[in-house]
Amino acid sequence: MKPAKRLILAAAAVVSLQGCLAKTAVDVATLPVRAAAKGVDLATTSQSEADRNHGREIRHREERLGRLNSQYARQMKRCQDGSRSACDDARVTYAEMQQLRPPLPAERAD
Repeated sequence: MKPAKRLILAAAAVVSLQGCLAKTAVDVATLPVRAAAKGVDLATTSQSEADRNHGREIRHREERLGRLNSQYARQMKRCQDGSRSACDDARVTYAEMQQLRPPLPAERAD
């Protein structure tokens, strides 16, 4: 290869590599910032995520209350028919239902 061609190729390589070197330097400089931001994002819960999780929790609680209510109704019917164990089971089921029911909000004292 002629020396002139080598010089042209070397000059072209230097010019094209400057962009790569600059981008690499920027990437290396911003890496700690991006890593810290990703860590904070993973460690925190956004408001929309909190709302979604709260809604899911309420839905699960309501589903459980519905199943317990049906179970309680069956137990009360058997209790009224004279089954002592059904009365005991109904008391346990009712207590669980009371624990799952959300409390009423406190009234403000004006």
